[in-house]
Amino acid sequence: MEPIEWLDGKVKIIDQSCLPHRQVQLEFDRCEEVAQAIKTLRIRGAPLIGIAGAYGLALCAQNIAAVTRTEFLAELQRIAGVLASARPTAVNLTWAINRMLAAAQTKGDISSIRSALIAEAKAIHREEKEATRRLSRFGAELINDGFTVMTHCNAGALATGGYGTALGVIRAAREQGKNISVIATETRPLLQGARLTAWELMQEGIPVTLITDSMAGHFMSRQAVNCVITGADRIAANGDTANKIGTYSLAVLAKENKVPFYIAAPLSTVDRSVASGDGIPIEERNPEEVTHIQGIAVAAPGVRAANPAFDVTPHRYLSAIITELGIVRPPFRQNISTLFKTRLARSKGGASGRSQDRSHRGQRSLPDRRPE
Repeated sequence: MEPIEWLDGKVKIIDQSCLPHRQVQLEFDRCEEVAQAIKTLRIRGAPLIGIAGAYGLALCAQNIAAVTRTEFLAELQRIAGVLASARPTAVNLTWAINRMLAAAQTKGDISSIRSALIAEAKAIHREEKEATRRLSRFGAELINDGFTVMTHCNAGALATGGYGTALGVIRAAREQGKNISVIATETRPLLQGARLTAWELMQEGIPVTLITDSMAGHFMSRQAVNCVITGADRIAANGDTANKIGTYSLAVLAKENKVPFYIAAPLSTVDRSVASGDGIPIEERNPEEVTHIQGIAVAAPGVRAANPAFDVTPHRYLSAIITELGIVRPPFRQNISTLFKTRLARSKGGASGRSQDRSHRGQRSLPDRRPE
């Protein structure tokens, strides 16, 4: 299953809004179509929307009609801002776009820039795939034979364009021969757990039980859960983590019931320019996502609804963060910093992933968004 591909100068995606009942593929040849697909959750998941943003900017470059390099780069920067604004919480989108803008700066003529952007987008996709495979193997070390793992939202191949993060850890443990099962929360209001996670796990033949979000405490209190693993949309320098709304509640319940709580995410999700979770912007989505389910009204007509898409889990509730360079444990600020230093040292030594070491605030980069 390839959630996203670059094919013959177009971006091809699986429309996640149609799953699990219909598998629909869409093709885009305009950057604005990619931005709209990200905004409407046809493409979703932090690593995947980073990949989509990179491909979207590569599409944009093919269609810019500028004559001079200066005009071309100015238009590229403008479109980059449009793409980045589609989903403000997940840092992977801005991270990938900043990489693309940096790649454009290295070339002297328009034709070379266009080619470089396609190559850079493919490199981002390839590196994110490998990152999820590596972190999944590390995370599998935390899963023992016979474990029941609880997860929230969807952090599988659909969300990452690769092997998966939280679900990747589960897949890797299963491939090691461990007998494991999963409890998946439905994940209101858009039911990513019910629609996507349950479907992905069933495709893999991994036993899964679907529960409503409000049942999580019950199962933890009955000692029916051995650990909780979720993905992440942005991790601050101190380890505070933004993820799908409801993650904070699960982390608090896990702490109360002495259940380990793990975050699985590639380093592209870590934003060291944000000191703590207080600096992470929280996307507010259409209230109709709460009052309606797939277009059908379920609430009293005219009722006011709030719809924050994410919440922030303070690092004190995390047992560990699983990355492609290893498992990070407390103290998170210190150990996250050490991890990035290790990656930079490997990069300077000729290891792969050189361009990933650019800062989120690199030259001509888009500014990280803050709450207004």
